[in-house]
Parts: sequence; C-alpha cells; structure tokens
Amino acid sequence: MIFRQALALLTLVACCTVALCASQQQSADPKPQLTPTAPARDNTNQEINDRYVQQVLQKIAGRENEPAGKVFKNVQIAWFKSVPAGRFLRIMNGGYSRALGVSCTHCHLEQDFASDDKRPKRAAREMAAMHRMINEQLGRMQNLETKPQERAINCSTCHRGAVNPMASER
Repeated sequence: MIFRQALALLTLVACCTVALCASQQQSADPKPQLTPTAPARDNTNQEINDRYVQQVLQKIAGRENEPAGKVFKNVQIAWFKSVPAGRFLRIMNGGYSRALGVSCTHCHLEQDFASDDKRPKRAAREMAAMHRMINEQLGRMQNLETKPQERAINCSTCHRGAVNPMASER
C-alpha cells in the first residue's frame, strides 16, 4: 500500500514537472507560469460561495486580520492556522472551491463548517499536504530552467474546475 502511494506521488511529481517544463518552453517570459485558478463551472456555485463568505465576514467583522486558527474552529492544516482569517476565506473561495468547481457545502456541513463529517473535507486536507510536498520537491530540483521560487503547482494544475482530476470532460 505504501509503495503504491509513493509510486503515485512520484508519478504525480513527474507529471507536474513535465507540465512545468513544457510551459517553460512555450513561453519566453521569465516569470513563473503558474496555472491560473480555473473559473467556476457554474456561476450559481460561485454566487452561493460568495454569499457564504459575506455571511462569515459579517460574523468575524473586526477579526479578519487575526490568524485563522484563532478565528475559526478546527483549522488543522498547520500553515493555514497563521493565515489571516480574511485571506483564509479567499483561499477557500477563490482557490479550493473554484479549482474543483464546487460550492462550500461540497466539503462543509451548512450549519457546522468546523465539522469533519464530510469525506471531501478530509480528502482536501490530504490533498493540501500532497500539494505542499510537490511544491517542496519542485523547489529542490536542480535541472529545471526556472528559479526554485518560480516553480509551483496549485489545485487547478490538475483539477481544472472538476472534482475528479482524471475527468475527461472539463
């Protein structure tokens, strides 16, 4: 099982590296060629998400610059705990939900966003850890043309607006 997971991770890193190298060769621009956040498939999802964000911002008014780990319950990803709460909401809304083309309630219970009852929320945490490992590995690679600080992937690199990154229709 561990061998399969390691092989899958190495395959993903190799695919990301190939994609990164291909984008470097296509562009003469020395700036990093990060995958832009995919637009939401369904504007209704984005409208719903924007309403949730506005409701939460109203509830935390005056605390937007405090660490997310102090403002929200059950922030388990270490590097998100220190992110300002307002930015944390933008990451969830503009990053995660848009990259997967889903509404907030894909991962969260509507009445209890802190709950871990939904499998997609638990999976998102695992994916965040994988994403971080890939970016760290990209930074350590020595034979790529770009500078280490210019190499990165994000959720949209693979998902491109779909929950299933292997989906043929996007």
